[in-house]
Amino acid sequence: MMASVPEFSDVERAAGRIAGRAVRTPLLHSPALSERFEATVFLKPENLQRMGSFKFRGAFNAVSALGEAASAGIVACSSGNHAQGVAEAARLCGVPATIVMPADAPQIKKSGVIAASGRVVDYDRVSEDRDAVAEAIIQEQGGTLIHPYNNFDVISGQGTVGLEIAEDCERLGVTPDHVLVPCGGGGLTAGSALAIKARFPGALVHPVEPAGFDDYGRSLKTGQLQSNENLSGSVCDALLAPSPGPIGFEINRTLCGPAFSVDDDAALLAVGYACRMLKLVVEPGGAVALAALRSGSLPVRGKTCVIVLSGGNLEDEMLARALALFQAIEAA
Repeated sequence: MMASVPEFSDVERAAGRIAGRAVRTPLLHSPALSERFEATVFLKPENLQRMGSFKFRGAFNAVSALGEAASAGIVACSSGNHAQGVAEAARLCGVPATIVMPADAPQIKKSGVIAASGRVVDYDRVSEDRDAVAEAIIQEQGGTLIHPYNNFDVISGQGTVGLEIAEDCERLGVTPDHVLVPCGGGGLTAGSALAIKARFPGALVHPVEPAGFDDYGRSLKTGQLQSNENLSGSVCDALLAPSPGPIGFEINRTLCGPAFSVDDDAALLAVGYACRMLKLVVEPGGAVALAALRSGSLPVRGKTCVIVLSGGNLEDEMLARALALFQAIEAA
């Protein structure tokens, strides 16, 4: 049986819960991108969010919504950004958190969980089922699972990204034509689509995925949930969900515009561009929407576009790799 699906009012309710805890990130106009693409381009830099990604929003909303039930502990599965968001949300709410993380997750993300007093349990993302690992922990120790994207309150919390975009566009007197959103399991896309379409019905919200992990694009085309053949093999570690979350898909299949995918080099070039030209540090998975804009896949001339930069947690080596690639391409 399908779980209940959030509505716009749930996003508004989440905004009240996270107020004063989550950072209200700015909507930044980019003259450089606007001039380059002959469009009006804004950036929503969630790399500036608490714990370095949008994930804190949904995590705090979900932990808060549990009330007394959270005291038994929180369990989550994540490659890193949801992990950090849940650990920090649990810390702020005074409850313990155990996070099931891939053994190959970036160390910076594991360190963030530990710094927030979370306990990390490693698993092999190729040979082990993370949901089974989490369920075993709950059976043994108790606690409540907070899924990284297939969760009513998580989706509602992530939707505050879209709500802030809509509110700031209204304040600026602009109407967004396209909103490009990094997409893994689809929670951020779904929540953002709820909020943006409520305020701007004509706006198109586009999921953007890593090439080879385009399950959302395929699912939207077929109307049925599709899975990825591989579970690893991209620099966009934050977006490697095995398939769309059913709750978010119920929203996205009716509210979203066409999806796009970008390869690893395009994502890394976007990371390098963001650092050198925009002075923003963004991880590859967080930069795929910017990569899609830079690729020219979406005609935007004369349009107003919002690019969500969903996170900025990356290792020094990955940033150096991105900058080297960007410098080589720019010098060519």
